Amino acid sequence: MMIDLIAHIATCNGLADTASKRALGIVLNGAERQGSPLADVMFKKVPGARVLAARTGDEIGAPTGEIARLIEQTPGGRRRVALSMISALQDAGLDHKAIGTLLPSIGSWMQSVHGMNDFGHLGDLIGHAGEPARRGEVRAA
Repeated sequence: MMIDLIAHIATCNGLADTASKRALGIVLNGAERQGSPLADVMFKKVPGARVLAARTGDEIGAPTGEIARLIEQTPGGRRRVALSMISALQDAGLDHKAIGTLLPSIGSWMQSVHGMNDFGHLGDLIGHAGEPARRGEVRAA
């Protein structure tokens, strides 16, 4: 399943599979650090997603401590995680276009494979007033 998702991201974004895997890991790690529902859903639906997020976080030097994770879920912390995620994606070789189509490509795969709508938007990573974005609103078709 993970291989299919990585191949889908590669096709949608014109990336190599290795770059797509890295980009997916970066997004999943950032989403998890923010407490985003995107991470929760992906970890439940896609075997290996949690491991990819953790491994990629380790590779990019993402904070792992309990206190750091709590801070990253505050409004300022969420913004900082989003900025570091964009920087890590750029470091991985993604340009603005590839970054802009990354979340929609994840969302389209989740819709076609799992029937999940309202998934894979920038709002899934950047919530309002420190609250996880659209918690509980990701739904099956």
